[in-house]
Amino acid sequence: MSGAKSRLSGLLGHFVPQGGATEHGVNFHTLSPTFFLPRAAAIEPEAEAIHHITTNNQVLRRSYAELADRARGLAYYLKKHGSKRVGILCPNTPAFLESIFGIAAAGAVNVAVNYRLKEDEIAYIFTHSDVDAIIVDQELLSRLRSYRALKPNVPIIIDTDTDATEGQLSGPFDEAVLEGLKYDSDTGAKGWTALESQAASEDDLIALAYTSGTTARPKGVEFTHRGCYLAAMGNVIESGLNQHYGRCRYLWILPMFHAMGWTFPWAVTAVRGTHYCLRKVDYPQIWNLLKQEHITHFNAAPTVNTLLCNSKEAERLPVPVHVTVAASPPTPRLFEQMTSLNLHPVHVYGMTETYGPITKSYYMPSWDNLPSGDRCKEMTKQGHGFVTSLPVRVIKTDVPEGIVTDVRRDGTEIGEIVFIGNICARGYYKDPEATRKLFAGGVLHSGDLAVWHANGSVQIQDRAKDIIISGGENISSVALESMLVNHPDILEAGVVAVPDTHWGERPKAFVTVKSGKRLNGQEIIDWARNVSDISKFMIPREVEVVAELPKTNTGKIRKNVLRDWAKGASRA
Repeated sequence: MSGAKSRLSGLLGHFVPQGGATEHGVNFHTLSPTFFLPRAAAIEPEAEAIHHITTNNQVLRRSYAELADRARGLAYYLKKHGSKRVGILCPNTPAFLESIFGIAAAGAVNVAVNYRLKEDEIAYIFTHSDVDAIIVDQELLSRLRSYRALKPNVPIIIDTDTDATEGQLSGPFDEAVLEGLKYDSDTGAKGWTALESQAASEDDLIALAYTSGTTARPKGVEFTHRGCYLAAMGNVIESGLNQHYGRCRYLWILPMFHAMGWTFPWAVTAVRGTHYCLRKVDYPQIWNLLKQEHITHFNAAPTVNTLLCNSKEAERLPVPVHVTVAASPPTPRLFEQMTSLNLHPVHVYGMTETYGPITKSYYMPSWDNLPSGDRCKEMTKQGHGFVTSLPVRVIKTDVPEGIVTDVRRDGTEIGEIVFIGNICARGYYKDPEATRKLFAGGVLHSGDLAVWHANGSVQIQDRAKDIIISGGENISSVALESMLVNHPDILEAGVVAVPDTHWGERPKAFVTVKSGKRLNGQEIIDWARNVSDISKFMIPREVEVVAELPKTNTGKIRKNVLRDWAKGASRA
């Protein structure tokens, strides 16, 4: 890498709007979260930005000056080669983080893809998004076979994820960084001032975040510079990332490819926190980092937190860790387990179309006086809109499309959660009809059914397609799952509707049990009927104990797979 002087040259110029005063005057600059990296490097260049165990089993540490340097080199490489849409197929590695900043700084759009998808799904996304280069981790290169057969001329930049930046252990990604740094040097050494650390237009695309596509082709959600900036600022505030003393130590359990890591690559960088990168979810390693590195924050879905809390390495930590929880509705039981280990939930809710989190369950001081179970029950509500958004709403569903009428705020009437405000994505790439439906009536539709409480907070009942209507009664699969996991031996539960000749539909439960425990379905049904507080009409007539529940890459239970299982589909 270049020396300290060249690394930081031009950084301060970044803070002055390019070209001087704009048409808006001196009190305006375009918003882009790319701004946070050169800013961090200018303020605290030697602060630790990255901690990572590499594929050659070395502990890699990089400062903010080095992170900014490498992102700058990648940006100039992409500018030199004219890349405008760059795919990313990597686990949570330093290269992924560097790419997020480098691609945007080059004025290009990143397309980060879930590497757990099938080859043809990956090929579809990279083809649909029109990428003209792809950054791929060496271990995932085989996932591109189908795509490369279709698009053999698209350049592939391989990252070896080692501690070497030059020489035998380094790879094409490191060579691209070095080539870009040399290109910058040869063309006037303009550093960050010639890059787009401030977007030309804050409403331009910074990323395409593809949905999971469990029931249809994945959709490319259009993320703008402005939206990502404001979502990241919201996460700084709502997840408490800004430390008055010291800096946050953020552990990358959540995949960076999922809704751009809920914008936390930018949020953590904004506060000059340390990114602890993880190639995979490894519970013993996570507990080791929690204990040895004094992690302060991480994000994880309820299923990941459940398995973490039940890991044999689990023990109460001496210092609180703030855990941002989302992806599916958590249970009060899980929050009790977490708090007993000094893992303090920050319960948020959102979707890819809202840059990840957009609501938060704000902890109320009055809850301190409640019994633990009741307090955790309050914490599982999805809450209120973020500080950078507008209030969340719940609207009636029994009205024509495009009609927006609020439900009563009585905690009883069920409607659909909708959003408006700064952190709603721009739409779906190359899909005007899906975009029209998403914003029908001038609000962003979530598809989640909820009630609206008198204090303005919302509480999910179910996805619209997952609600179970049995004998005229609405049964929330979310509520029933939450009740079933109160059984002392049940680890996780997934509930779906199955046909019933008398009631129309009835619930069927699939459960996993804790390590060393044995249960059968009838024992669980007897417990539900005679011990639990589950309402009689909600008690499932069928409970199947399985080794593992099918899940998406973000830890959501795949209800479509459970419905297929209930019909007798293969478990292979």
